Amino acid sequence: MKFKKISIYLGIFVLLIGAYLLGNLKGRQALEFKNHYIPALKYTAMQGPQDIDFSLFWDVWNKIEEQYVDSKQIDRWKMFYGAIQGMVAAVGDPYTVFLDPEQSEKFAEEIEGEFDGVGIELSVKNSKLTVVSPLEESPAKKAGVQAGDVIEKIDGQPTDGITLDEAVNKIRGKRGTAVVLTINRNGQSLEFRLIRDIIKVKSVKWEMKGQIAYLQVSQFIDGTSSEAQKAADAILAQKPKGMILDLRNNPGGYLDEAVDLASLFINEGVVVYEQDRDGKKQPLNVVGRAKLADLPLVVLINGGSASSAEIVAGAIADHHRGVTIGEKTFGKGTVQSFEKLKNGATLKVTVAKWLTPNGYVIENQGLKPEIEVKLTEEDIKAGRDPQLDRAIQELSKKIKH
Repeated sequence: MKFKKISIYLGIFVLLIGAYLLGNLKGRQALEFKNHYIPALKYTAMQGPQDIDFSLFWDVWNKIEEQYVDSKQIDRWKMFYGAIQGMVAAVGDPYTVFLDPEQSEKFAEEIEGEFDGVGIELSVKNSKLTVVSPLEESPAKKAGVQAGDVIEKIDGQPTDGITLDEAVNKIRGKRGTAVVLTINRNGQSLEFRLIRDIIKVKSVKWEMKGQIAYLQVSQFIDGTSSEAQKAADAILAQKPKGMILDLRNNPGGYLDEAVDLASLFINEGVVVYEQDRDGKKQPLNVVGRAKLADLPLVVLINGGSASSAEIVAGAIADHHRGVTIGEKTFGKGTVQSFEKLKNGATLKVTVAKWLTPNGYVIENQGLKPEIEVKLTEEDIKAGRDPQLDRAIQELSKKIKH
């Protein structure tokens, strides 16, 4: 399996509910216990920062071993991984997360593009568990879950203080089982009973709308750019007069897949800058041939467009390559990598921030469309899409008959 650096939304986890979104797996060493068993022994202080006494950790561990009434039933590996998860969570970055071996295995299954779940991408935004976007054709999408919904309860349990990892464990499950989500939408409380199903992810779809080609990219998983290349060839064979790139409700994913997609529309220059912990900026430039560079272009965005989707939209906007239409994007502007650890565990850690070609920082701000067009609940219920209608209208002005 191929792993790459990712700019994940919201950390984005695209849960089984979506797919966590993806990264460079680099080999690292970690603490390992033989035979997957931690004996009840007394431990002494570990080497660490001089101002931290690690013996406190072992003091607590030993007291649990010695005094807990059901100590024989303790899952010591769960204690061990829980301690690491707590340490990582204390960093305060919702996108820096430790995944134990079981979680890592589930993550690996998800990024292959097929998994059990309800089809929601989540993030913690303003300390609230927030829906980035529902996946197309998923149980969540069909039930009416929307980008921006705040999940207040999962199966009746409040989500106050919940981590993304905990939310994944509660919401995901086997096909055919149910999960109940209590959602706050603009002050209104809604309840959704969702039946988990197999989620099959196809990240690229296209069709012709008259003389205009419509290309929808739902997320940036492994193979998205190759699918987009094939779609571009098929589109060009139809000799379109204009093009719409729909990045609405796209939570992000692989960073290099996003760079490849942007390179279909931009001839040369920077797609995005990565800024590391020392403030050094590294440009990621266009690659390959821009097959679609000559077509008038409109990009559709909304509050569910995040991370890598914002990179593509930001690059197209800064290069004046096309017009952005819709609503303000989510505002996820950091890059994560995955560090592969022993025992099958992984560490997802934020390693950089990213900036648009003009140096604009999208983290916590989002990208404003050049032409703002709202999509209301009334529009959705009536089957209307005023954002797409406006895109077609704008391109029609440029098409020479």
